[in-house]
Order: sequence, then C-alpha cells, then structure tokens
Amino acid sequence: MNVILGIVAVIAIVFFIIGGTVKALGFLLWIAPILIVLAIVVFLFRLISGRRRV
Repeated sequence: MNVILGIVAVIAIVFFIIGGTVKALGFLLWIAPILIVLAIVVFLFRLISGRRRV
C-alpha cells in the first residue's frame, strides 16, 4: 500500500510540474509575437532613420 501511495505522489508531482510548464509556455506564446513585432518595428525605424549601426 505504501508503494502505491508513493507512485501516486510521484505522478501527482510530475503532473503538477507539467501543468506549470504548460501555463508558462502558454504565457510565452502570447508574449513572443509582441516582442517580435516590437523588434521588427525598432529595426525598421533604425534602418529608415539612416543609422547604419544595426
């Protein structure tokens, strides 16, 4: 019985870690496109403004 309880506890911890990772990845999937668009805008602004140190 203790072995089964230990296995269930390990599975619960693994699921907890996986759940936290999935939430973090979901957050990053919303942030990444915003950062990419911001980087492109800054790159184009520096390119158009004439600075060649890009």
